[in-house]
Amino acid sequence: MNKNLKKPELLSPAGNLRKLKIALEYGADAVYGGVSHFSLRNRAGKEFDYETFGEGVEYTHKRGKRIYVTINGFPFNSQIKLLENHIYKMAELNPDAFIVAAPGVVKLAKEIAPQIPIHLSTQANVLNVLDAKVFYEMGVKRIVAARELSLKDAVEIKKVLPDLEIEIFVHGSMCFAFSGRCLISALQSGRVPNRGSCANDCRFDYEYYVRNPDNGVMMRLVEEEGVGTHIFNAKDLKLMEHMPLILESGVIDSLKIEGRTKSSYYAGITALAYREAIDGYFGGNFELEKYERELETLKNRGFSDGYLIHRPYEKNNTQNHLTAISEGSYQVNAEVSEDGKFALCRHTIRAGEAKEIVSANEASISEGKNDLGEIYSQGDKKFMRFFKIVLENGKELDSIHSGNENRIALPLPLPPFSFLRQKL
Repeated sequence: MNKNLKKPELLSPAGNLRKLKIALEYGADAVYGGVSHFSLRNRAGKEFDYETFGEGVEYTHKRGKRIYVTINGFPFNSQIKLLENHIYKMAELNPDAFIVAAPGVVKLAKEIAPQIPIHLSTQANVLNVLDAKVFYEMGVKRIVAARELSLKDAVEIKKVLPDLEIEIFVHGSMCFAFSGRCLISALQSGRVPNRGSCANDCRFDYEYYVRNPDNGVMMRLVEEEGVGTHIFNAKDLKLMEHMPLILESGVIDSLKIEGRTKSSYYAGITALAYREAIDGYFGGNFELEKYERELETLKNRGFSDGYLIHRPYEKNNTQNHLTAISEGSYQVNAEVSEDGKFALCRHTIRAGEAKEIVSANEASISEGKNDLGEIYSQGDKKFMRFFKIVLENGKELDSIHSGNENRIALPLPLPPFSFLRQKL
């Protein structure tokens, strides 16, 4: 390893305030998110309003970390005044950067809030030195490269523009369309992906038909009775196996995880796995199988290593033709509160059952036993067993199921935002 290499930033999605806190707790250096206006994940943005996003900015900065605002939608003329007001409001919260896609919005943001750095969204589709230079000369500090960019091309961009930061996606959902510029959702349901309201139509079941132009007869091609095929469904991106190569290149400034609409568990586990991978590489102890095992506990559509190493035309394994999404290797049973004393049920928990503990700080978990339950070790893992399931209000249950939003009292405190899970 080149000892002069700088650790890249680990950037995680913040779909709401809780996910923001979890991502930072599990190792992210920075988070990104926004309110629903002009964000390409307006469903996730609805989890934030200006007040709660401001709380997120304050929380992040208190921990010495960074937060970036997504303003990466493509506005119509009728929305420009609203956009101006939105930029003013977000600038007042003092984030560390705006993530912007449209050149006109880049210029507008620079005029309204010149003190806020601009990161160019992946939607701007930068693949080469020419485009990178244009945006750099406009004042862009960082490009979030198109997912189709190769590592070799990133190296070439850095040679010409050494002060331009380069951010790449390393994990998360992929769109079947070029750099995510899909219009299927707009065609079928009127929900415009490039304005943040994608309905994920590419994940749906579809059926094939053939039509005879002479007589107009239409016939369905059946693969399996009652089952369609997922002809557009891209597998999830996972670049963990290429992390040493990416880090050794020295040209990537930020490693980005997709997933503002995904679960709190996803926010935590992806941050944990990639944090350990980065630190492991720089510490001379990169344990690929360990990190891969954690990522495989997540719900996914199958995994692909995308296009950073291989060109798109060199690959034929990026689409999952069988399922829209599949379970990971583990089921999440509970999410632990910020104070570590209670948990919310996410899947059935019964008295007497043991659940594995996952935490950002497992070294601080103490073993012990009392009337409510116990914490014990088995191999290199720690487990919690409930003898009783007692709600915060004192009511005792034999079992608790997802949908019950009453908090469960834990037998012993756990680190903030820990998870309880079981192998499927």
